[in-house]
Amino acid sequence: MTETIVLAYSGGLDTSVATKWLQEERGYDVVCLLADLGNQPDVDSARERGLKAGALSVDVVDAREDFLRYFAFPALAANALYQGGYPLATALGRPLIAKLLVDRAREVGASAVAHGCTGKGNDQVRFDLAIRALGPDLTIVGTARENLMTRDQAIEYAARFSIPVETTVESPYSTDENLWGRSIECGVLEDPWVEPPEEIYAWTRHLQETPAESDYVTIGFERGTPVSLDGDRLSPVPLVERLNDLAGRHGIGRIDMVEDRLVGIKSREIYEAPAAVALMEAHRALEALTLSRRQRAFKERVAQEYAELIYEGLWFTAQHQDLAAYIQSTQRHVTGEVRVRLARAGAVAVGRQAPRSLYSHELATYGEGDRYDQTAAQGFIAIWGLPVQLQAEQQLLRQPGDPKTLATPNQPAPDNGADG
Repeated sequence: MTETIVLAYSGGLDTSVATKWLQEERGYDVVCLLADLGNQPDVDSARERGLKAGALSVDVVDAREDFLRYFAFPALAANALYQGGYPLATALGRPLIAKLLVDRAREVGASAVAHGCTGKGNDQVRFDLAIRALGPDLTIVGTARENLMTRDQAIEYAARFSIPVETTVESPYSTDENLWGRSIECGVLEDPWVEPPEEIYAWTRHLQETPAESDYVTIGFERGTPVSLDGDRLSPVPLVERLNDLAGRHGIGRIDMVEDRLVGIKSREIYEAPAAVALMEAHRALEALTLSRRQRAFKERVAQEYAELIYEGLWFTAQHQDLAAYIQSTQRHVTGEVRVRLARAGAVAVGRQAPRSLYSHELATYGEGDRYDQTAAQGFIAIWGLPVQLQAEQQLLRQPGDPKTLATPNQPAPDNGADG
């Protein structure tokens, strides 16, 4: 009896070729799973390509709402940016697709699952680790890293089996997108000295083509989750779609960075993430009102760990559960509104308000109504600075009380005239 395999299918060149390759070279009956995370503008064409490649079925799952609510928005609550720049759009989508793969494999009685990730990228790790966590009994086939086809060979393979694909030799870029962001690599982008050509961008305008006038948008949050734009309460998908369009018109969200891949190589990556960048700016501004100084400082350290965990494919781990619980706790008072100015490739928070804000006008003002007791400052400074003064007097001054004789680190020993 022929075994069944469920393939994570995108409708593009690599997975269309993989559909046929799994039949011809591995002898599987192939079920294609197309998870729509906001990256499938033409589902019907993708399904047709899969069926022409010989799939038993091409099952489409609309996972956009789940992706934003349970993956992207928790990362937003953490302020997670890999190496300070990447909003982790692709990395966040992989564990969800892996879960859907395992679920579908159980439904159809498949013994294996497959993906089209190359052996040089991070996605293979994210898929494999998530599948091992959720379906350790399933065989995993990485089609691209096992068939080792070049891009030209894949195009030739598709032509040989009459599989219609859109990629050509003249369009060498590799892209991946979902509602949280779009990534572009390959081609001339592999030279980090070369400025990205304008043709690679699809969601953002060039600076010279952005509107002359600024736009302002008010983003509402509840417990760290975006829930409204300009007072209109929206579910996650239309909220992010609308903000992607609005911020993208102003050229917001272009990211050009060289990042350290998990597999040990550096890679030049281009991203477009208009909504993610604008929401991150707004969320940080609201946290500045509602979190204490120590909460903010510690949360920055957690954000780095959380971003690396996502990037490295460790979503379904106890470490993620622990970090997620802490982040959720920090968001219990992060409710309010932030007004963001969108202009000239920049999203800037220019106003913020929260019902449980820690900002007190009566304490901050220098004008009338000031209720800050400035006379208390002298005593506070004396106690706070006592260890500083004591150490200076006992250890840092050669002659206590003389500020001109402060010792400096690595000071050479005094010359006492000895011959040595």
